[in-house]
Amino acid sequence: MQTLRIENQPELAAELLQQGELVAIPTETVYGLAGNGLDADVIEKIYETKNRPPVKPLSLMVPDIRRAEEFCAGVPEAAYILARHFWPGPLTIVMEAKEGVLPPVLLAGGHTVGLRCPLQDQTMELLRILPFPLAVPSANLSGRKSALSAEEVLAYFDGKIAAVVDGGPCSVGKESTLIDISLVPYRILRAGALSETEIADALVSELTLVGITGGSGCGKTTALRVFEKEGALILDGDAIYHELLHAGGDLCRDLEKAFPEAFAGGKLDRRILGARVFQNKEDLATLNRISHTYIREEIRNRLRQFAMQGGKLAVIDAIDLFGEGTRGLDFAATIAVTAPEETRVRRIVARDGISEEAARARIAGQYQESYFLEHCDIVVSNEADEESFVRKIQDIMEERQWKKRKAT
Repeated sequence: MQTLRIENQPELAAELLQQGELVAIPTETVYGLAGNGLDADVIEKIYETKNRPPVKPLSLMVPDIRRAEEFCAGVPEAAYILARHFWPGPLTIVMEAKEGVLPPVLLAGGHTVGLRCPLQDQTMELLRILPFPLAVPSANLSGRKSALSAEEVLAYFDGKIAAVVDGGPCSVGKESTLIDISLVPYRILRAGALSETEIADALVSELTLVGITGGSGCGKTTALRVFEKEGALILDGDAIYHELLHAGGDLCRDLEKAFPEAFAGGKLDRRILGARVFQNKEDLATLNRISHTYIREEIRNRLRQFAMQGGKLAVIDAIDLFGEGTRGLDFAATIAVTAPEETRVRRIVARDGISEEAARARIAGQYQESYFLEHCDIVVSNEADEESFVRKIQDIMEERQWKKRKAT
């Protein structure tokens, strides 16, 4: 057999593939050894030519995510999100295979299939022409280095395959990242051209994020419980700050550099730190700059974990929703919970066991309702009984359709 070298002739490559031949094709990552992904005999030929172990399944190449519904059962929303962000590109998405559609040999006895849409013009044109998807492992002998050019393909398979489509050297030169979203949490099965952080950030970018704020005694906790019942992740900025302080680490290291007198024997004395920063605006700004950097990254990390677990709805509880601690977060809405001062005083005294005078002083030092009316999308007054307030929050969730986006 003479192995043809094809350039810019997708119709010729398509003709060979429709005849059941194997054709090596370029992608942005590595060259692939392609054949009809719906033909069991062709797939057997791929395994034989590569000397690939039969226990290793093959992925399919498709021109877009819409083809997933032909081959996959119950395509998760995450597949569409990842495709919007990374296709065409170096990401293979593994999903539950539709029963009875794909040859068992392709799945190697499993029940999932990986789909890939490559960032390579000639190969994309070929995929659009063909009436079937392509089974495409890397174009190399099993266990050997992946081919990154037509010349390297020919070194392996000259005379053993019908053709190689010469697309020049691969631009990335590293296999696609393989992510399994058939189950939660999602798993990276193979590290590749895309990092797990990049993938998680793409999922985070399409979470529904809600910001909740409000002063002491307003009833934020009740609102948060409503969201939590709908599967929302609740992230309390103040609680995260104190967790990071308790854990020590980089936050405490940077605070000790800025405020050495607040650390005795390497341990933070919060009273000394508080006395200093609340008497000096510049020191308070320094504290906020340092702490918000770490709070912001910790919030981002927890959102990544939540998104990789299939989460849909997350709520950020922060005193200052518009400061550095939440910079870069795209809120679907910000909600302020307010209440009349007398109601707040009564709640704070009962909850914290402090005097009425101390409760009023605390309220006076916090944002007033006018601030929330100016900055927040929604302001909810919690002046009545808890049941009525819960209904208000539930009505907001229904109106915004956040209940339909709870975690699965």
